[in-house]
Amino acid sequence: MSQEHEAQLPVKCSGCGIKLQTENKEIPGFIPEVAYDREPVICQRCFRIKNYNEASSVSVNQDEFLRLLSGIGEKNALVIHIVDLFDFEGSLISGLQRFVGNNPVILAVNKVDLLPKVTNLNKLRNWVQQRCKEHGMKTEEIILCSAKRNQGFDRLLESVTELRGQRDVYVVGATNVGKSTLINRLISDYSDLDQELTTSQYPGTTLDTVKIPLDDGHYIIDTPGIVYPWRYSELVERQDLDAVMPAQTLKPAVYQLNEGQSLFFGGLGRFDFVQGARQSFTCFISGTLKIHRTKLERADSLYQEHRGELLSPPGTDRMDKLPQWQRHEFRINRDSNTDIYVSGLGWIKLNSTEGAVIAVHVPRGVKVLTRPSLI
Repeated sequence: MSQEHEAQLPVKCSGCGIKLQTENKEIPGFIPEVAYDREPVICQRCFRIKNYNEASSVSVNQDEFLRLLSGIGEKNALVIHIVDLFDFEGSLISGLQRFVGNNPVILAVNKVDLLPKVTNLNKLRNWVQQRCKEHGMKTEEIILCSAKRNQGFDRLLESVTELRGQRDVYVVGATNVGKSTLINRLISDYSDLDQELTTSQYPGTTLDTVKIPLDDGHYIIDTPGIVYPWRYSELVERQDLDAVMPAQTLKPAVYQLNEGQSLFFGGLGRFDFVQGARQSFTCFISGTLKIHRTKLERADSLYQEHRGELLSPPGTDRMDKLPQWQRHEFRINRDSNTDIYVSGLGWIKLNSTEGAVIAVHVPRGVKVLTRPSLI
């Protein structure tokens, strides 16, 4: 940007009050040089909300995010915490309770459209409740929704209306959980943003949050998406995202395995049935990711010979950008109802009550755990 333009650049966006900058479009307050002569001068994010009803998310790491939230407990606020049902444990903000104090939290569980149609939603809600309890999280209400299909959002807005009172609304969530879609719905239902953007100048915000004015003088506060490094969606290159993040309803793939057999999930992970009676396993992963069955004794050599080709994605050029694989072993007790969950990749349900010894190989740092079966 020319020095003359830079000298004339207003300090704050007249839409959201954020400090304007021309350097980095991933950070709030970005304004492209071509937009400098627009009236009013608004950041790219406000421009997109105003003209395309499209909120764009920026992201921070968890420590920065929790610092950002550190004062929320003293404020009178309603918190909407949005999580991804496909990656529940990977997208839950486990430290949130310490920061929100006694403020009410609505848990919006997005992407329920990915589960098979026959899923019992009451059982699913109970499952979510139980998981929240285990993570020490108190919720005022749990709402199962689908941003993509606009399902459950009316109930979510009713809940916001019931609980908001004289409060600002904070929206929090990890990256890729559907936060932008939710923000857009809140804006269209609660805010005359068009008029506000052109007429309102109000106090600035921190560089990391964007305040969107509501008709009653309160705000929706859009916080940045949190980057959790243990999720596949943060590890893979953009062209491989479709393979790990399902867009369609999951088609569970059932495999009858003998002891000493392995399943490869493209070139992204491997599941070994180490020990146990012959039994079936159901894989809930994206339909675009090919599953290859092989003998455990051949698995290492198959991977070395075919990684990036038969075993893909990622392709050969992107394979070495992922961390080295790490092996996680689990002993599943008899009569337990268990999923092996891999953050951002999906989960494998053990269908037998016989018990088993299982090993999972995934890039170092990816969160892998056992949990009570979701379905």
